[in-house]
Amino acid sequence: MEDSAVSKSMKRPTPDSPASEWKKWKHEVRKNRTRQVDVDLEKQHRKEAAQRIAIEEEKQRQKEEEELKKKIGYNHTISIALPGSILDNAQSPELRTYLAGQIARACVIFKVDEIIIFDEAGFSSESITGVYDGVGKRGNANVQMARILQYLECPQYLRKHFFPKHSDLQYAGVLNPLDTPHHMRIDDECEFREGVVLDRPVKGGKGSFVNAGLRKEIRIDRQLRDGLRVTVRLDNKQTDEDRRYYTGKVVSPRCPCTDRGLYWGYTVRLASSLSKVFTESSYKNGYDLTIGTSDSGDDIDHATFSKFNHALVVFGGLKGLEYSLDCDEKLKIHEVNDLFDMYINTCPKQGSRTIRTEEAILITMAALRPRIIQALNT
Repeated sequence: MEDSAVSKSMKRPTPDSPASEWKKWKHEVRKNRTRQVDVDLEKQHRKEAAQRIAIEEEKQRQKEEEELKKKIGYNHTISIALPGSILDNAQSPELRTYLAGQIARACVIFKVDEIIIFDEAGFSSESITGVYDGVGKRGNANVQMARILQYLECPQYLRKHFFPKHSDLQYAGVLNPLDTPHHMRIDDECEFREGVVLDRPVKGGKGSFVNAGLRKEIRIDRQLRDGLRVTVRLDNKQTDEDRRYYTGKVVSPRCPCTDRGLYWGYTVRLASSLSKVFTESSYKNGYDLTIGTSDSGDDIDHATFSKFNHALVVFGGLKGLEYSLDCDEKLKIHEVNDLFDMYINTCPKQGSRTIRTEEAILITMAALRPRIIQALNT
């Protein structure tokens, strides 16, 4: 307690006051100061206790959030590989486009994370560029397939930023939408959004603005070059209607999968041969489960999987995987089944002489689904 507070309870003696009054007054001052120290210490102890409780609560909250992530999120990936030459079996540009759309729909239904388009003939050993010029003309079906798949995977509000007018996409507008979780409407609520960095300066050079298909732009925490596609996690508690923009942080495109268990579309990779499907893997340690599909493979009814991180399922073209093996000079093996951990027939005793690749994807992924779930839960 201050001296002024003491003086209110006990008047300060005058200079002419007896020594006994001065002694009594000083005793009262020391007593009140001691009491004030005790009060301050008690306040400090309470504050420290509150801080300790807050820290423990935050640790508990983070622990619960991590446990929740483990329950609802997933780290595994599923990739499929197929030759782009299957487009050559279509009889018109419209049917080529529709075939690619069927592939995309089949992949998102079964939550495929990566689609690899390989050249089964190995003609483009070094180059994977090109443009398809029409049925009966020389072109690159692999590139057209990849371009259509990328177009369909991109959210509708971003396509104008990444896909200029192109002959490969002439009929893409009539394809069925993928309608995946990251293809959001303007009023859909989700903490994650796909967006494009805008060419718009930010004061102080802090962050950038992103168009993510919302009514307002998002200001992110990093300064990035314009035209870049990014995945943004929106900050919580943005209820102020008068704000000119939202705020958020740039995260990995895998973050919605690992944190919230949301399927966030697929990536597309071009491989110039069958061997490069394996050697140019998008994952650091490659694929730890590889599956080849063929009517000459082992019956899937007897197949069991072990737990995996990155699975790869490979489909052949019109001439099968054997043709791709024969055309790949870098592969020194003689039997195609030696390429894979498992070489299976996913539709034994089929009624038709042939199963088209777009049909094979649906059949195979449906047959593999329960086995994949069982392997991941072991």
